[in-house]
Amino acid sequence: MDHRALIASLPPEAKDQLQRRSDAAGLRHLLGYLVLLSLTSAGIAWQVPVWPLLILPQGVLLVFLFTLSHECTHKTPFKTGWLNDAVGHLVSVPIALPFTWFRYFHLAHHKWTNHPEKDPELGGKPRPQDRLSLLIYLSGRPYWKGMALVLFQNAFGRIDAPYLPARQHTAMRAEARLLLVLYAVAALSLLLSPLLFWLWILPVLLGQPFLRLYLLAEHGLCPRIANMLENSRTTFTNRIVRFLAWNMPYHAEHHAFPNVPFHQLPALHHWTRAHLKSTSDGYSQFTSDYVRSVKRRPIS
Repeated sequence: MDHRALIASLPPEAKDQLQRRSDAAGLRHLLGYLVLLSLTSAGIAWQVPVWPLLILPQGVLLVFLFTLSHECTHKTPFKTGWLNDAVGHLVSVPIALPFTWFRYFHLAHHKWTNHPEKDPELGGKPRPQDRLSLLIYLSGRPYWKGMALVLFQNAFGRIDAPYLPARQHTAMRAEARLLLVLYAVAALSLLLSPLLFWLWILPVLLGQPFLRLYLLAEHGLCPRIANMLENSRTTFTNRIVRFLAWNMPYHAEHHAFPNVPFHQLPALHHWTRAHLKSTSDGYSQFTSDYVRSVKRRPIS
């Protein structure tokens, strides 16, 4: 059974329940996330004993704001529409991810998931094929370079990707310019205080490899076919990771039925688990499988 047949087979009342958004559920989750981020931020800012040990968890919390931004592109974490947009824009700032641009980039990814030429996440390039390219990918360098190019292209160049609607070009240009101004102000603040370096810049650099590994598991080693129950991976993991990622380890479920909000994905998993084709028992298992799959780069 492919994802279309599976969703069509759901009882109407179950389908309606699965698609119900909730401001309360979204705000509870967001509040818990922000409490953790506030605690690590305060510890670093006040330089509590062994405060450097907080830099890595700070970074992981910051970079995993990507998963909330991703949810907001679908307008699912909250029932109130403007709340999805406001939160999506705000949480995208620390990770240099222009939210309006990302919404259409991501919708194209859903339309062409794992298609080698049409999926914009692949950009016409394969995922890491050897251990050196895997290390470069995990470092986050391609992400930061790519987002810098997107910001400058959107701010000052030509916006011409086929999945970016012309009616949104003005908004994307304004968004990119605003972000560049914010980052310039942040850079200038370093002349007065190194606080942002310790609270933001160094943490996101150190945290990015954890997000890259998580994202690689979503579609890495999955077949390039149209069935979302095969071209996307569900990774069975612990509550901490599911909390950080807003339940997106249920990724095949998300791709099969994107209208389902994060807090309903465990319930959707109940309906899909017998039909899932790409799964891993944790991110350590996926990592081991991926490392074994890549070829060693020949020594020249």
